[in-house]
Amino acid sequence: MSTRASSRRYDSVQQDWRAFLPEGKAEFYYTHTGELENAYVPFSVSLNEAIELRRQHLNIQALETLAITGELCSRLALRVGSVLHCMRQLGRHFGILPNFALLDSKNFLSEWSQRAVRSGNLLSRILLSRHSQFLQKVLTLERVVDALDAEFANAADQLSRGRADSGELWKVLDHCHFDLNTCLRETNVVLKSFLFALPEAHLAGLDFTIRGLCRSRQSSRDSADPALGPRRISVAAGE
Repeated sequence: MSTRASSRRYDSVQQDWRAFLPEGKAEFYYTHTGELENAYVPFSVSLNEAIELRRQHLNIQALETLAITGELCSRLALRVGSVLHCMRQLGRHFGILPNFALLDSKNFLSEWSQRAVRSGNLLSRILLSRHSQFLQKVLTLERVVDALDAEFANAADQLSRGRADSGELWKVLDHCHFDLNTCLRETNVVLKSFLFALPEAHLAGLDFTIRGLCRSRQSSRDSADPALGPRRISVAAGE
């Protein structure tokens, strides 16, 4: 069975985004983006609830809610990172090149995210091939998601220890939330274009790999030494 993608009708991310995927790919897309959204919504609602409790000066309740929010953040980061990682691995192995656009640092709030995006874009401009540029974009998103998860966990941990500069730490949490949402939306866009370029024969394998990576990362995190704290254990499957 051929691993070559059929020629695409579309030449830009914008055209891909407005177009209809074939039935099998559309089902795949809406299943996986739905699961990503199902991971995002509880995280967002929980953080907003914690922020509102703090605004009402219910600090103990706010921190109790934040403990749950940190776990929800890691679950979201795990799912987004798994989708990105699998696209990068499959794209590299089979030379799949979808339509894509470089990330825009202005779409991120945290200083670290902006620096990572600018560095990734700078590297992309000196790479020789569009395929390498695509892989660099996905890798940059992976790294940003992982760093945001760690940054969120660190800020939440400091708040639980009663740090005096709590206002700044809550701002960090808010910025992490914003940037994770940006990464999620970017992932949805990249995934749709990726599916247009992906040969139908690889669809089941991509589904299997994403789900397997989610399970392996979750298992690795759950079995980690508690002394490591709330940070997610990152497993680069396939590398």
